Amino acid sequence: MKEKMSVKTIVAIGIGSAVFVILGRFVVIPTGIPNTNLETSYPFLALMSVVFGPVAGGLIGLIGHTLKDFTTYGSAWWSWIICSGIIGIIFGFAGRKMDLQHGEFTTNDMVRFNIFQAFGNIVVWGLIAPSLDILIYSEPASKVFTQGVFATVSNIVAVGIIGTLLMKAYASTRTKQAQPRGVRLLCLERKILLETMDCYLNANYPNQLNGAMSVFSEMNFRY
Repeated sequence: MKEKMSVKTIVAIGIGSAVFVILGRFVVIPTGIPNTNLETSYPFLALMSVVFGPVAGGLIGLIGHTLKDFTTYGSAWWSWIICSGIIGIIFGFAGRKMDLQHGEFTTNDMVRFNIFQAFGNIVVWGLIAPSLDILIYSEPASKVFTQGVFATVSNIVAVGIIGTLLMKAYASTRTKQAQPRGVRLLCLERKILLETMDCYLNANYPNQLNGAMSVFSEMNFRY
């Protein structure tokens, strides 16, 4: 099982990275700030991170952003590439208690995830990315922190709206988890017991105990 899941995760990382590149290159909305766009790739990254975990999310962000930079600009902007990996990891940890695979996406899941993703985006794009720009490339602080503010807001909005819709859509395509086998057996045993008692009472005590049996049958046993 572990080997199968590992293969599935590796395939997801490859496909996810390719989709990240496509979305990052061709499905962006300019903000008017140099090199800062409203990215649709990060909502997709959020979905992949929640479904496949923080390691997959981190690698998809890292590999996808690297390939996008090389295919778009011919070189890599490593400070933001690192941050894409970090935010992918954060998305993965934010969604660890969610169960999209079994069709579960509650209001509490949505609220909790968006609180964590907003906090993660503030830390990553508002603080880490500008700091790395200054340390690695000696960029002016005013410029990179302005970029960081716009990137933070745009990614929070994009993930909060598009990412939430993607997760809801994904969960709606999945089958909800069935009851555990033990619970099904208990319910079956209860049904057999009630039917047997019903037959016995109807045959031997139709008047005296049939009313009591009907009350017993209506009891709501919760396993």
